[in-house]
Amino acid sequence: MATCRPKIVLIGAGSASFGLGVLRDVVQSPELRGSTLALVDINEEAVATIADLAQRLSDAAGAELVIEHTTERRDALRDARFVVVAIERERERLWRLDFDVPNKYGIRQVTGENGGPGGLFHSLRMIPPVLAIARDMEQICPEALLINYTNPMSRICLALSRHTTLQFVGLCHGIHNHVPRLAKIMDMDAADIEPKAAGINHITWILDLRRKSTGEDLYPRLRETCGSYDPTYLPLDRYLFARYGLFPSPSDDHPAEYLPYAWEFCGLRGPDLEGGASYRDNLWARIHRILDGEEPVATLLTKRSGERAVDIMVSVVTARNGYEWAVNIPNRGHIANLPDGCIVEVPAVVSSWGTRGLNVGALPDGIAALLRTQVAVQELVVEAAVTGDRRVALQALLADPVVQSAKAAEQTLDELLRLEADYLPQFA
Repeated sequence: MATCRPKIVLIGAGSASFGLGVLRDVVQSPELRGSTLALVDINEEAVATIADLAQRLSDAAGAELVIEHTTERRDALRDARFVVVAIERERERLWRLDFDVPNKYGIRQVTGENGGPGGLFHSLRMIPPVLAIARDMEQICPEALLINYTNPMSRICLALSRHTTLQFVGLCHGIHNHVPRLAKIMDMDAADIEPKAAGINHITWILDLRRKSTGEDLYPRLRETCGSYDPTYLPLDRYLFARYGLFPSPSDDHPAEYLPYAWEFCGLRGPDLEGGASYRDNLWARIHRILDGEEPVATLLTKRSGERAVDIMVSVVTARNGYEWAVNIPNRGHIANLPDGCIVEVPAVVSSWGTRGLNVGALPDGIAALLRTQVAVQELVVEAAVTGDRRVALQALLADPVVQSAKAAEQTLDELLRLEADYLPQFA
């Protein structure tokens, strides 16, 4: 099999979940044998540990990778063909503030990560550092493809589109993770289900649902089984399905971020930050067991991670026509009744020509109306993040359907600007 040897840069590689997943996929891709893998993170100890693991995985898989690691991203970016970005800033502590402060003032957020006031502040923190990475790329590796995993996905990608000249694609595993839930409702094998979904990140809509093996339209079956399945399972998704005629994706807590009535279905418990931290702690414990020789490294090579970044790289370097269920890219007629240039999540074909989104036509009017509201909010959020203009940030809150009170919007904005000032220098 012919191989290519691109340089792949992973920024945020010190994250156990992100770094480990990409490593597993790279070493299990024969097409990338001999590539250079440059690992970057501000945590020197963490990135050195992941680099040690990467070398062992490469040796075990016969991948012949050249492994580099550094805390200086500009050093890593030279000659890069692909740059994968997955970064965060004090995730649990700041997310807790993003969730608790608006709720204190009566704003009913369900999650507070990508929409609502929490989504605004997450964006204000994350857009500037991602743009800083992009500007380094424009100077050092302007032809490289930036593959973004950083949330809030649509807003990060919109900032990249508005303020850089780079090729980029945003990836989210929402629809991939949603298919097993649909399979559960329909009592089917998830591997035999093929969806086609489109919309914006974290609230796409399944336009077509087929049985892979026969081509059978599965929507009649989904409608029938939804009627008798446990009513406590995905109550928001199923409510939207009944009212709009298409099943949304992914699970309840993501579409809920954009809907003012979502708390009636999902409650106000907030994100499971303790569970997320526990998951990462367990991953690190496993990594150290492997590095200490207590667990074979081969246990990480039994299957792929399920993420799509490495598949996209392989499609690009081998000139294949790889089909992707979901990419986040600027709308160029892909969804006919959403604004040109907004960030949409649509199926795509990836090859050496780049990422080409598929045109899915117009969404139903009611669905398009929901999404156009979010598109308008995203424009304001990106402007606020780039300019540090408090007035625009307030306008973004007042335009957000999750915010029901002008007074609460003002109080939330002032308190979070104060509490998170160290992470928001553009507002100084």
